[in-house]
Amino acid sequence: MQKATAKAANKANYKTIRQQEALKKKQRMRWVMALTAVVFVGLITLAVVLKPSDIVDFDYEALPLSGQADAPVKIVEFGDYKCPVCQTFSQTIVPQIEKDFVDSGDVGLYFANFSFIGPDSFTAAYAAQSVFHQNKDEFWKYYDLIYKNQGAESQQWATADFLVKLAQDNKIDVNYDTLRSDIESGKYKGEVEDHNGLARSSKVTGTPSIFINGEKFDNVMDYGAIKSAIEKALSDAKAGKDAA
Repeated sequence: MQKATAKAANKANYKTIRQQEALKKKQRMRWVMALTAVVFVGLITLAVVLKPSDIVDFDYEALPLSGQADAPVKIVEFGDYKCPVCQTFSQTIVPQIEKDFVDSGDVGLYFANFSFIGPDSFTAAYAAQSVFHQNKDEFWKYYDLIYKNQGAESQQWATADFLVKLAQDNKIDVNYDTLRSDIESGKYKGEVEDHNGLARSSKVTGTPSIFINGEKFDNVMDYGAIKSAIEKALSDAKAGKDAA
């Protein structure tokens, strides 16, 4: 009888131990699952934080500016003075941006070189950079003149003689001897190459290309689309300012 009782007690104890072990195993699984979830969320968060941003951080102060430096929306145009489409952009799209947004102080319009078509691309860029460094207020007038007097893409036209005469005939307020020297010596070659490097690192593949508040915008020849994008950027800037 005692043996039977002891056997029953051992059986009961064994069952209890098994149940306790099963409970502990279940609890360990819960902890493992919880820890896995925490680690997973942490990795996702880290991936988001470390994800490369598509927003380009321009050194705006180093670029030619049309408008106000404190404008809430900043547009950077990458252009090539030998590019026929850039000529069209400069004569049709730029004036509308200036009229609707730059003149009101809502947009600051900037320019950077992406010189890739040929030698004229670089020579004209050297000339424009010389004007910019001599007299920042004259840059956009000269920019406009180069595009209006752009030669055929198949011909070489952007010589030092042509570019200096263009400045003289239109009374661009710079020293013309310095302009010629800067063009012929390639004084601003390094600066133009830096612009080109920035264009490539920003995934610019052609001209004209524009960035609105650092974000690449593709429909560059559709002013309606550009206008909508600017208005959205203005709205976002206002919302951010109100929230702050």
